[in-house]
Amino acid sequence: MFRALISVSNKTGLVDFARGLVSRGYDIVSTGGTARTLVDAGIAVINISDVTGFPEMLDGRVKTLHPNVHGGILARRDHPDDLNAIAAHGIQPIDVVVVNLYPFAETARKPNVSFDELIENIDIGGPSMVRAAAKNFTDVLVVVHPDDYAMVLEAIDRGVTPEFRLELMKKAFAHTAEYDATIAATLGADRVALMLEKIRDLRYGENPHQKAAWYGVSGVASGFSRATILQGKELSYTNLLDLDAAARMVLEFSEPAATVIKHTNPCGAAIGASAADAYVRARDADALSAFGGIVGLNRPIDASAADAIVSTFIEAVAAPAVEEAAKPILARKQNMRVVTADFGTFQAPSVEYRSILGALLAQDRDRVTEINDEWKVVTTRAPSAGEWKALRFAWRICAHVKSNTVIFTNETNTLAIGAGQMSRVDAVNVAVMKAATAKVSLAGSVAASDAYFPFRDGVDAVAAAGARAIVQPGGSVRDAEAIAAADEHGIAMVFTGRRHFRH
Repeated sequence: MFRALISVSNKTGLVDFARGLVSRGYDIVSTGGTARTLVDAGIAVINISDVTGFPEMLDGRVKTLHPNVHGGILARRDHPDDLNAIAAHGIQPIDVVVVNLYPFAETARKPNVSFDELIENIDIGGPSMVRAAAKNFTDVLVVVHPDDYAMVLEAIDRGVTPEFRLELMKKAFAHTAEYDATIAATLGADRVALMLEKIRDLRYGENPHQKAAWYGVSGVASGFSRATILQGKELSYTNLLDLDAAARMVLEFSEPAATVIKHTNPCGAAIGASAADAYVRARDADALSAFGGIVGLNRPIDASAADAIVSTFIEAVAAPAVEEAAKPILARKQNMRVVTADFGTFQAPSVEYRSILGALLAQDRDRVTEINDEWKVVTTRAPSAGEWKALRFAWRICAHVKSNTVIFTNETNTLAIGAGQMSRVDAVNVAVMKAATAKVSLAGSVAASDAYFPFRDGVDAVAAAGARAIVQPGGSVRDAEAIAAADEHGIAMVFTGRRHFRH
């Protein structure tokens, strides 16, 4: 008879897998709650205390840390001295180790979790067994993921290959490494360890001579770590950067919102009564630039939205979901990539990372959390009700445009965007040029600047373009000059008190 040791926190698929092992000639050794689950399902179990000769003790802290367990796992089957040693002590070899660890990460995410509860959810025996089995992978199958249960049974049926054993070993060490890294990060150690799982190689990076790959973050079950590609050509490196920019922008809105992205900047962005309405407004804000763009929506794509999207040449679109009625409509554009993902968890603050030469930068994700704050009116004229609505719309979009930026909008959609310029006057001039090309009037619009105006010339340029209100952070030593310029032009100006650079 073969022997399998099973001790798992995540009991998904446990009973069926254990039954599969029993039917293939394995005795099951188990512990605590795992053993109770199996016994309740009618599966015969050898209790771990019968193997060790000791009862579980210290509230379950000590149960598998014993030579009768680790000797059975670590004994090398091709070393006669190892086999003689365990035989002399009555230790039976263990052929399969099925272990996943205490739910430390899940516990850490609980609101108001106590320090003591965190400590009690640090697994000791589990990682020891996983590492022992992984070290002796040529003789012991180590299984840490319920998703692998069916594959393990199939491998046993057809004959386990060395390559399969090696693959399970790699997963096991990754599992314990991620676990330890999560503990260290949660307890505030000045170290960051990111466990990344390759989703796929990409054809190339930003340019054909650059190699590239797409990785998901272990333990992250949403966003682009767990995206679903419904159709279209292979996603490229730049597609993914643009889809990320699109998702970030539409997540700022609770109402239906859409954006069309080019090179991580919006060509247009809008809110509307529906996903289709928002998309059409965003596309038509700069129809010329929207050609070949990347679309983001914060609502599922329904048939109306799908009809609107396929009427334009779009490279890729990301949304929370696609309704069944929309799928055949989107399929008319066979090459268009359609990606769905759950971005809901990213509404909360999170840390994001960026590489520089030989180092890594970390920062809190920037979000426009001040959108409902009472902003400071600094000019003689206050914004009208409609201008207030437009300013709050513009501010959420502006935060996601590359700096320096000045944008012009109305209450529901962008009119002209001046992105990534070296001065604010240049940003205004680019926006005005774009509006002129598109034959869009900026008269009566509002403007948003991601950082303060260092001189009054930017305010003068905004006024000359036709805007009637400005939102900006304030904070310049020359704020008084900018305010005076706005008053001269009869423009309303409000300060938010928060800058939104984006590099």
